[in-house]
Parts: sequence; C-alpha cells; structure tokens
Amino acid sequence: MDRDGTAGPDPAGRDDDRGDGRDGVPDTGRHHGPDNGGHDSPGRPGESTSSAALQVNGSVHSLRLDNRTTLLDALREHLDLTGAKKGCDHGQCGACTVLVAGRRVNSCLVLAVACDGPVTTVEGLAEGGRPHPLQEAFVARDALQCGYCTPGQLCSAVALLDEAAAGHPSHVTPPRAARAEGPAELTRDEIRERMSGNLCRCGAYPHIVDAVADAHRETVR
Repeated sequence: MDRDGTAGPDPAGRDDDRGDGRDGVPDTGRHHGPDNGGHDSPGRPGESTSSAALQVNGSVHSLRLDNRTTLLDALREHLDLTGAKKGCDHGQCGACTVLVAGRRVNSCLVLAVACDGPVTTVEGLAEGGRPHPLQEAFVARDALQCGYCTPGQLCSAVALLDEAAAGHPSHVTPPRAARAEGPAELTRDEIRERMSGNLCRCGAYPHIVDAVADAHRETVR
C-alpha cells in the first residue's frame, strides 16, 4: 500500500483479476455477486432431465430421468428390477449385463435416455411361468454360489446361444470354421471365450460352462 492509502502494484507483478476487462483479463462471464453466491448458474429447471420410454420385458415404462442416469440405475432405482447387479460400475465385470434388442450390453455403460431397443433383464427370461432352459441348467449344474453375478451370466449366455446359432465367430474360432455358413460349433473353449466378459469371483466357471453346454444341446434338438 502506498503512503496515500491506495494499493500499489503487486510486487510479484500480478494484477488483480476483476474479470471486467480493465485489468487486461477478458471477462469470461463469471459472476461473483450476491445473486448466485459465487456458484455457476444452475440453469432453467428441466434442462438436465429428459423423458424416456423404456420397453422392458415386454412392458413400456414412461420415465423422467436425469440425462446422466444409466440403464442399470433406471432398471434398479426406477423400475425395481434389481436382478442386474452393480459390480464394478466400469463395464468390466459383467454383473450388470442385460439384453438390448437381443444383444448383450453392460447396462452400467448405457445411458437410459439413449437406449433405443427393447430391454430384457433376467426377470424377463422365463416364459409362461417356466424358467428359461439356461436357468434350469444353471440350477441343475449348480453353476452359482453367492449368485451375485448369476443374472449377468444368464443374460450373457442367452445372447451367446443366439450369436452361435447365427454363425457369429469368436476370437478362438478357427479361420476355416469362421468362414463356414451355419451355426457356430460351441466347444468348451468357445463357451469360455464367449463368456469371458462375465466374471465369477466364486470361481464357478467349470459349472457355468457345463450349464451353457447343456442348454445348447437342449435348444438344438
């Protein structure tokens, strides 16, 4: 401070950033007055939400969701479909796997408002009150222990059978077989590879492979 009581130049050569352009720093639109307490403007109500019509297990649900809501959270928190589990929340464990338009997806990575296909969760696999053949096979083969990953395993296995029936190759499919027409042969190596995106921390992998193989034989009869 100078002798006359006015502030002198900053000895470090720094200017006071008033954000009004007078100090050589352009105004960036920041406001620090009492109108918003120094915080960014929250915007108009409704800007961060959208309407979504989710078709889940054959029923259409109209929801108003935060744009950041994942499909997993929409299923669990808004529709009370808690079969799909939140494991890693990074798309790495497969516990949240559901089917969208028949294809398996990690629902923790899909925004609910961007989901544009019918969704099938583990709750929707049974038909006419009878469990899906894979569900029966998992029980018969004791292909679960704690059961936390089982819903994702089942949904992934359902898609696996459809992919194999359509002739889709995997990373371990021999080149000659990959070029052949018709259903893909589901060896144990094929099943392990195609289920590799679903982790089982209890280590029930051998029985899971057995269950998928049993269901495959049942469906191709």
